[in-house]
Amino acid sequence: MRDIVFKMERPGLVETGQEVEVSESVTPVNVNYMIEPAVAMSGLFKFNERLQSRKGIVKSIEENERGYYVTVEFDE
Repeated sequence: MRDIVFKMERPGLVETGQEVEVSESVTPVNVNYMIEPAVAMSGLFKFNERLQSRKGIVKSIEENERGYYVTVEFDE
């Protein structure tokens, strides 16, 4: 299992336990992921850290002073 944290701007867009699909955005030096349809965005990853699967389960949603953070668990 692999967990990735995504930044979400407002609450209620996903729920704990929900299956989500992610898309990959590639730049010349790294990749990042977005929960579709444009719900939340991950940080940057090196090419050798790319996801193998495109679907995951929302493990938790946390709020702090900087916003909402969604942890998604991928089966890899």
